[in-house]
Amino acid sequence: FVCTQQVLPAWKSLPKKLLFQLLGLSIATLSTVTHYGLHFTLISDISLETNSYRVIHYAVFYFGICLSMTLILAALLSSAATVQESQCLTAMGFCCFALAFCGLIPAACWRYTHSTEVEDSMMDVYDLVYEEVRRNTSSFRRHELTAIHEAFLCCGKHSPFGDTANVEHKTCPPSQEHNARQDCLQEIQVFLRKHMSFVSTLLGVTIGFTVYGMILTSFLWFSIRFSTNLDRKGKYILR
Repeated sequence: FVCTQQVLPAWKSLPKKLLFQLLGLSIATLSTVTHYGLHFTLISDISLETNSYRVIHYAVFYFGICLSMTLILAALLSSAATVQESQCLTAMGFCCFALAFCGLIPAACWRYTHSTEVEDSMMDVYDLVYEEVRRNTSSFRRHELTAIHEAFLCCGKHSPFGDTANVEHKTCPPSQEHNARQDCLQEIQVFLRKHMSFVSTLLGVTIGFTVYGMILTSFLWFSIRFSTNLDRKGKYILR
C-alpha cells in the first residue's frame, strides 16, 4: 500500500507518458523524413533491384512506424493503468515496452555491424548512373544524374576512366559546375553520416527510456498487486 501511495501520485504528477509519446512521435517523424525525403527517395527510385538500398529504405520506414506506435501505445496503457490501478493494463504496458526493447536491440546491433552498407549502396547507385552517362548509353540516366547533383549540391566525381568535364558540363547545376572539388561521393558520404549519427543518438535515447519504462511498469504492477492483497486499493490516509 505504501508503494502504491508513493508511485501513483508520481505517475500522475510527472509527465512521463508525454515523454514516451514525444519519443514515439520523434521516431515516426524521423522515419517519415527518411522515407519521403528528397535525397533518399531519389536514390531509391534510381537503384536497381540488385541493389540492397531499396530494401533497407522500406524496412527502416516500417520498422520506425511500428516502433513509434508501440511506444505511444505503451505510454497510453501505462497512463490508463495508473488511473485505474489495473494490473492487466500495467502488464500490457510492460509487454509493449518489452516488445519495443526486443526490436531496438537488433536495430542498434545492425546499425553498428552494418554501418557502411547503406553508405556503400547509395554510392553504388551514383557510380552506376554516372558511368552510364559518361558512356552515353542512356539519355534518361542523364536526367537522373542531374537530379542527384541538384539534390546533393555537388558536381561529378574523380573518375580514373578519363576526363569527366563533358559529363559535369551537361549534368551539374550552374552554381556547382565550376566547383570540381565538390565530389558527389564525398557529399553523399558526409550527408549520410550526419543523418546516421542522429539516428544513433535517437536509438540510444529510446533504448534508455524503454528500459526505464519496463522498470517503472514492473514496480507499478507489484505496487498495485500488494495494495490489492491488503484490501487497501484506492484508500489513502494522510499522516
